Amino acid sequence: MTNRWASHALAALLALSVAAPAVAQGDKMAPIAIPAQATAIPLNTGPLPGATVKESWHSQYNSVFARNVTQATLTPFLPDPAKATGTAVIVAPGGGFRTLSMQNEGWDVAKALADRGIAAFVLKYRLNQTPADMGEFEKSMTAMFSSVARPASRPSPEDALKGLAPQIADARAAFALVRQRAGEWKVDPDRIGMVGFSAGAMLTVATVLDGQARPAFIGDIYGPLQPMTVPAAAPPMFAAIAADDPLFSGKGFGLIDAWMAAKKPVEFHLYGRGGHGFGMYPKKTTSTGWFDAFYRWMVMEGFQKAN
Repeated sequence: MTNRWASHALAALLALSVAAPAVAQGDKMAPIAIPAQATAIPLNTGPLPGATVKESWHSQYNSVFARNVTQATLTPFLPDPAKATGTAVIVAPGGGFRTLSMQNEGWDVAKALADRGIAAFVLKYRLNQTPADMGEFEKSMTAMFSSVARPASRPSPEDALKGLAPQIADARAAFALVRQRAGEWKVDPDRIGMVGFSAGAMLTVATVLDGQARPAFIGDIYGPLQPMTVPAAAPPMFAAIAADDPLFSGKGFGLIDAWMAAKKPVEFHLYGRGGHGFGMYPKKTTSTGWFDAFYRWMVMEGFQKAN
């Protein structure tokens, strides 16, 4: 992974939880009980090193979020066997590595994929620790945003890369589990892709650069688009972002250019409006079309049979 890409992208992602309310008209966070997750499978990547705060959940924007995740899990959303095509997608929600948008960028995406005959697996990866108290958490995010706004305070490239080690390990374990149980889940081991949103998109690209999980294809949905060195074995990529994205738009499309220069298949959608974090929200913008476009792209590239 190129250091410039990682350090700049991670610095911007740290501001995500306080940048989003301006887009969503200031919906307040409200603590909720941890939902039942009976089908979640522990990934056995171990507890987050040094973690002392327990996992908690909250609601916001008519959706639900997890934070302080210390143990990674993978939740399958399997299609009707009569519709199953053998394609699988690991879904990585976003949230600045401080929270996870489990519903809008996780479960809802997985359900939509399963409805199209695609086996989907929501990755609840380990997160950086935040204060247990909701009020203190909100204060910490505001302070973090102010700090990130000062260029001198951005994390060093080395620190940025080290900060992703647990999440990359969780992604590796997710791919290993799906391949291990491919027969049971009616999955083709050669057609397992990954789609990520914001921080999840950064993790998706980092998983490619790590070189061990080997996704067959990837989706980068409103993730950072800074240029990077593309690995020789890089898979086809689908990317989508809104022109009014407050985090990553207006900074060039170096990632897309790099994929093209490396002669790797890439499809890029720049939507006129949609902000950041549109995911599966039913917004009145063309950005809501990203999912259908992603599905058609998978069909075009031969990873999915039309359903």
